[in-house]
Amino acid sequence: MRIQDLRPIDCDMHPVVPNIRALVPFLAKNWAASVNDRGIEGFDSISYPPNAPISARPDWRPDGKGLPTSVEDYRRHVLDRWNVQYAIGNCLYGAHMALSEDIGVAMASAVNDWMVATWLDAEPRMRASIVVAPQNPERAAAEIDRCAPDKRFVQVLLPAMVEAPLGRRQYWPIYAAAERHGLPVGIHAGSSYRHPVTPVGWPSYYVEDYASQSYAFQGQLGSLIAEGIFNKFPGLKVVLLESGVSWLIPFLWRMTKFWRGTRSEVPWVTRPPIEIARDHVRLSIQPFDAPDDPAIVGRIIEHMQSDAMLLFASDYPHFQYEDDAVLPPGLSDDFTRRLAHDNPLETYPRLKEVQS
Repeated sequence: MRIQDLRPIDCDMHPVVPNIRALVPFLAKNWAASVNDRGIEGFDSISYPPNAPISARPDWRPDGKGLPTSVEDYRRHVLDRWNVQYAIGNCLYGAHMALSEDIGVAMASAVNDWMVATWLDAEPRMRASIVVAPQNPERAAAEIDRCAPDKRFVQVLLPAMVEAPLGRRQYWPIYAAAERHGLPVGIHAGSSYRHPVTPVGWPSYYVEDYASQSYAFQGQLGSLIAEGIFNKFPGLKVVLLESGVSWLIPFLWRMTKFWRGTRSEVPWVTRPPIEIARDHVRLSIQPFDAPDDPAIVGRIIEHMQSDAMLLFASDYPHFQYEDDAVLPPGLSDDFTRRLAHDNPLETYPRLKEVQS
């Protein structure tokens, strides 16, 4: 089955802020002046260096270099190419990196307003995640409340590595606001670089940084379950974006095994972690970090014991696959249909509202 025939919903693609000058018109006057007066050059994260090969496929780079930034590029390379019904734009601009809470909050708001004016108003198939500054969870919740009336915002976006595990109570205002508005929380690969990206210190090379993102997702998933997020906010869903897939079940097997022996310290976790994850956690399909072997892909999916956990994503413009090989090999037609259409609609209620 061709993915184009299903009118898929792309759950992870990345509008790129070309530079901080693009955000200045959306900043309050004092912050716009501050960008000029202080010579702030921007908050581009080294999680995705523009010139790193994995940050954009060569055929998707304008004139063979840089990153695609125009709506037309996204139409040609994603929306029209795969006959996409909706695409969720997850802007990775580094508002979460600012050491100043005030600047982080201002930049997050500017990114959201820029998304509306530059993307949502320009392309009816586009949807977006609300970018927040987790440095200040209360003001992050206020930003969710500000943006949520625009139904084209369908998710709240957080980076995988911030200043503390995401299950901690300091972040609960974000989850309360997300649940209040019926929004999933997307956790995307990336870091505020307050701490090393590996459990044993700073790496030497970018390949280590990128591969180590899966450790962060394991830690964050463990934190969300152990701290009782899904008990406190039973309507909440969490989407792990660009986390990889193959690590999930071995980690949940391990956590479930040790939860059985240590459950007295987390009495609010009343079900096995693997069951909680099946109900509340979803993952984008790219990168599908497994050998290009249909038998192995099938075993990974079989171990999930769920056909609801994976979501179609192009991860545009990141370089995860060649040509049109956006799906791993060997998927059945029924599973592909769920992946491309049914699962996204069940995960993002606002998409279903638009359809009806």
